[in-house]
Amino acid sequence: MRLLNILLAGILCLNLTSLLGKPVTLNTKGLATPPPRIIRTCCSFGSELKMAVIPVKKVTQISCISNLGPHQYLGSSKEGNGIIYTKHGGFVDMGHLRDQADWTAYLYALIRESQKNGVTIQRLGHEGGTKELNLNIPADLDSTDAILLAGRIAYDLSVWHEIATWYGASYIPFVTERYSSFSIEDAYSNLLGVTLGMEALKSDLPYEQAITQLIAKTLNNLEAVATEADTHAAMESVLNVWWTRDKRLPSGKILLARQIEVYPVVRPLLLPGTANALDAAAFELTVPDQTQAHKSLSDFYQLTIKPSYKVPLHLIFPEEEKHFVTQTDFALLLRQIEKEERAQQLQTNSRIVNWRSGS
Repeated sequence: MRLLNILLAGILCLNLTSLLGKPVTLNTKGLATPPPRIIRTCCSFGSELKMAVIPVKKVTQISCISNLGPHQYLGSSKEGNGIIYTKHGGFVDMGHLRDQADWTAYLYALIRESQKNGVTIQRLGHEGGTKELNLNIPADLDSTDAILLAGRIAYDLSVWHEIATWYGASYIPFVTERYSSFSIEDAYSNLLGVTLGMEALKSDLPYEQAITQLIAKTLNNLEAVATEADTHAAMESVLNVWWTRDKRLPSGKILLARQIEVYPVVRPLLLPGTANALDAAAFELTVPDQTQAHKSLSDFYQLTIKPSYKVPLHLIFPEEEKHFVTQTDFALLLRQIEKEERAQQLQTNSRIVNWRSGS
């Protein structure tokens, strides 16, 4: 994969090692309390979006490289997050990226602690249903495989967030977040955050310093545009193609395109008709799937989720009376969401972007 090779070769300022790096230091209480599902404010794709409850308020959540501050585990107002357009990675939501890096760091610490205790059951709160993580980590799992496992679990949790918001889960009660579910920048931003989180955990530098440097280097490699105005112009170029101003937040009809193909690789969605659009395959990211010895990472964990009544389990699993799902069920859940999105296309002009064709 070209992007990962660029990351590995280009980050000269970091001394990467396959040995145990310097993860975030978490005490027993810190491990027992997982990060919130949404650590940083999620960005709405689009610009000058009107809000249903405050018509005079317009929302634009764009940033640029010069606005970005140092990374802080679990967030800081100094981070300067927002959406930035990159010529090779498409739109990148910096809040999503940082969140998934932090989740990867937390899960790595939890996995290493679990090796001392055998089977670990960690409750992860409620998000479209109750979530529980079961870990069964062998004592001889090395740090490199533990990092891969942390990345895989973090990414699976990010996918569940998109599934849950599609079916009505929300951070603010009674305010749906379906408008942002499977937004065209979500999957790539999430997996990029996981990728950088894994690289930071291999670094000799402290985690936060490593992530800060990795973000700067990666945005440079992806050729992030220089200013907020540049990202705004990129968004305007796909107005009424990928999103619309005809609806108000939190309408689920703001997005006219979604990216639901999120396994086993994620390809960035670049502006249609640009020269870089043909180069997207070179910067795709692969979801961690196996250990170094080619053993499935799913052998070491299970996400057990008891969904709310809004998730139509009877439609997705008609042959069985199912009351919970695991990460192995995500493919069927995604297939159902794709069917529902295509049905919605008949009523609106929305569409699912096929990353294989870029349209």
